[in-house]
Amino acid sequence: MPLVEIEGRRLKLSNLDKVLYPATGTTKAEVIDYYARIAPVMVPHLRDRGITLRRFPDGVEAGSFFEKRCPSHRPEWLPTVLGPGDRRGGIDYCCLDSTPALVWAANMAGLEVHAPMARGTDIDAPTICVFDLDPGAPATIPECAEVALDIRHVLDGLGLEAYAKTSGSKGMQVYVPLNTPDHTHEQASAFALAVAQLLERASPDSVTATMAKAVRPGKVFVDWSQNSRHKTTVAVYSLRARPRPTVSTPVTWDEVAAAAQGDDPLVFEMADVLDRVEEHGDLYAEVETREQQLPELG
Repeated sequence: MPLVEIEGRRLKLSNLDKVLYPATGTTKAEVIDYYARIAPVMVPHLRDRGITLRRFPDGVEAGSFFEKRCPSHRPEWLPTVLGPGDRRGGIDYCCLDSTPALVWAANMAGLEVHAPMARGTDIDAPTICVFDLDPGAPATIPECAEVALDIRHVLDGLGLEAYAKTSGSKGMQVYVPLNTPDHTHEQASAFALAVAQLLERASPDSVTATMAKAVRPGKVFVDWSQNSRHKTTVAVYSLRARPRPTVSTPVTWDEVAAAAQGDDPLVFEMADVLDRVEEHGDLYAEVETREQQLPELG
């Protein structure tokens, strides 16, 4: 096993030649390299949060499993934070607070990184309100982009700034940074539901706020429930388990508008994202710092 040193931490890497994305021949070494290079902009969005990994030991075409509880074989320097866990109570989640920690997760074939809306320092106070846009076939990215623009329009009217990203799969997310200690998960969920229902009333043929899958074909489901205390959303800059190594990527509102017109598919792979960060920096930086207050619902 190769032994590498990153920021003073020693890591043993294994099976570097294993192909994790057969359609593109992408190896574990390439996945690790991506996460090591994206870490400077990704880690700030993970640092204080309890992370759930979706691991693919034999690649995206084989089985996978979600890992919430941080494994006992983790390095002694890798911190944990208490999270909501399961019905038996809270558990210790891995805290990917550094480049070595992210590389360690990648070496375990933790291709997908999922993060909660709250930091581990206060799991009852979300710092983000999220709208998770899930298209029901034949709806795809253009329809999601159109709904994202509608959400932004509503939020603009409330004086709230929002940030868009691709899911790296078939949908999108719109994040509303909060970063004040007085929000609750129930408040964020109720607000997201109210906006979703407003959009559903305005465009009942293309938008739904209803979870039932039977009503989703051809519509974009605005999933407000991702604001629940126990749920996570794919982290910004995370890889996805698709045939190609696509990434959940921050996008500008101009790009969202182009996608709504069908002019931009908003599909980005590892090399694309590294190039975008080199050119634009972290388009999601303010999600971790901007302070905003959700309005009270009447």
